[in-house]
Amino acid sequence: MSAIATKIVEKYNLTPKMSVVELSQHTSEFLENLTDDRKRNQARRRLRGGFKFSNEQVSILIPNQRGGKNKTINIVEGNCRIVIASSPKNLEEEIIREITKRILQNRYGISGTQVDDLFSTQKDGSRDVNVAISNKPSKRLKEETIGEMAQRFLQEKLSIRDVRAEAYALALSASNANAGSSRLSRLRRELKTLGASFQIIEATKFSDITEEANKIQSDNLKKAKTIDYPDEFTLESVKERLDAYDLKTPPNYQALADVMVMLCIRPAELTTLHIRDTGVTGYAKNRGQPDIPRKFRSMEKNQERAKELLTWIQNAISSGRMGDPGKPGTKWFNRFLKDFDLIPKHLRKIGAVYAVVTNGAKHMADAYTIAGEALRHNPDNFTSPVQNYVVVNYRKKNQSPEQARPFYLYDEN
Repeated sequence: MSAIATKIVEKYNLTPKMSVVELSQHTSEFLENLTDDRKRNQARRRLRGGFKFSNEQVSILIPNQRGGKNKTINIVEGNCRIVIASSPKNLEEEIIREITKRILQNRYGISGTQVDDLFSTQKDGSRDVNVAISNKPSKRLKEETIGEMAQRFLQEKLSIRDVRAEAYALALSASNANAGSSRLSRLRRELKTLGASFQIIEATKFSDITEEANKIQSDNLKKAKTIDYPDEFTLESVKERLDAYDLKTPPNYQALADVMVMLCIRPAELTTLHIRDTGVTGYAKNRGQPDIPRKFRSMEKNQERAKELLTWIQNAISSGRMGDPGKPGTKWFNRFLKDFDLIPKHLRKIGAVYAVVTNGAKHMADAYTIAGEALRHNPDNFTSPVQNYVVVNYRKKNQSPEQARPFYLYDEN
């Protein structure tokens, strides 16, 4: 009722000038004292009419609490589908979701109607609700990398509640649960690097996101394409040839293939890729994306030798001594690789696995980081395109296919 709302407002000197984060600290007291819908509605009217709080601020102070059975809610974007929420389990979770709604609207550009539908619950039993979200990227009020987000959490000394809401919004703004889970994993790594407390790191874990991500990964790994290669393309064979090439003689097709494995290179990148002290540039990227230098990572750890081999191939192409396999309609290189049951894009994936092996990955997380660097993935892109999973059956020279060890990885393109 309005008297209770007045008492709490005056007790804590609450004003419309206060931030949403500050107001959210008093939500639990409002809900504990306003025990039914009638009292909550009266209090909301008092806050809006008597104290001039905005609708957004009122929804934080007194969030909707509609009961009902658990319901699965899906967000649909193109062919992606993410199960993002069920009914809140307790008051604290309800408060966190109200803060998350505001973040999704204000920072990620999702409309209020979509957010309300996303988090609404029904009293008529369990059912699915699909919420359509535009495929166009949202315009955020402030572009922020996950590393910058982690720094902000600690610099502003956000509470556990606010960290959890921010992390939940980060995950839910992704195109699917697997992408959301990847974002949260990176956020935890950044927080750990910055020395965040155990409680802060644990606050970024969400069982519903993790469970759905695991389902997506499991389904896509079952459909993953498998790459096998002959002895001519084992790590030992490729490295032996790379070390032996005389750069004063013209390269052949085998040398071209070996350099493509070494640099995880696409045919279209052969004439544009450059290795400099500042990093690797000229790689394929989305239209309009800046040519930001990527970290050099390769099965050939000697960066100068890798640069010489790349220049050797590029000079042969520019002089006309070798054709450009990146030109549309080019088939001669495909015919060469066909004798080994390979195609050009296989070389890129094989090279990523070889980079992991030669750089001595200590664990799986380290292995995927190395593979991503070798493939020149954007380090600030945490959308895991699971439809592009492939399996490279890694084996040493003279080992049988049955002795191969599968390595799962994905490529952005």
